[in-house]
Amino acid sequence: MKAFVGRFARNRAALVGVAILLAVVAMALSAPWIYPGDPWDMVTEPFLAPGTNAEFRFGSDMMGRDLGAGIFHGARVSLVIGGVATAVAVLVGVTIGAVAGYHGGRIDRALMGLTELFQTIPAFLFAIVLVAIFQPSVRTIVLSIAAVSWPPVARLVRGEFLSLRSREFVQACIAMGMGDLRIIVLHCLPNAFAPIIVTGSLMVATAILTEAGLSFLGLGDPNVMSWGTIIGAGREALRTAWYVATLPGIAILLTVLALNLVGEGLNDALNPRLRNR
Repeated sequence: MKAFVGRFARNRAALVGVAILLAVVAMALSAPWIYPGDPWDMVTEPFLAPGTNAEFRFGSDMMGRDLGAGIFHGARVSLVIGGVATAVAVLVGVTIGAVAGYHGGRIDRALMGLTELFQTIPAFLFAIVLVAIFQPSVRTIVLSIAAVSWPPVARLVRGEFLSLRSREFVQACIAMGMGDLRIIVLHCLPNAFAPIIVTGSLMVATAILTEAGLSFLGLGDPNVMSWGTIIGAGREALRTAWYVATLPGIAILLTVLALNLVGEGLNDALNPRLRNR
């Protein structure tokens, strides 16, 4: 663990990503205290430019809603949806990939056929269809993003398990009469954690972008404020009030950039070829 932390700490870009990500998490956690009201409330005059009013430092949108409240509360929505959707997708992908890679044969062909079927459908369009069918809400958005995100994880884990099942320690477990589930969970899965963790960190960024895209198109949960919702509302006033769409856009940019930097740092730190450096 100490060696891993040391390798990760040597990556300055990853440390920058961690700092940005911690700032975004702090925004999300502090939103109820810094902006205790409803971010949908109209609290001031419309199109108040940033910096012109000390009470509303980030300005206001076309309805007189505080942009600061929207950005801070939107951080909570984006992180929760991105994190939960990724967790569900990783759980499904790991389960399918582990079973397919460990057993092989007909089970592998059937599960990989299902995976390839999902991969033939454009992910974002599939998410739009699912959200539109089941009505926009945080739950349906999370499940829709998870439904289009698990195939790459399944293929990754399958490849890892195809390699692991022929290793001597796995063959020894089988010879000892150990059950398949125990071998998969206790012996194979821990050896596949590194690529899963790296992939999961990058998937959170993709999930946040997908949620923002859905909200931008009007398919977000109408009961919660998100960055994509603010950008979608501000696009009509982009020439006269650029900050309405730009500020949440910068928040999305920094969050996704931070997650990608952290993912690259984890990949470098967990890569076996770099452990002896």
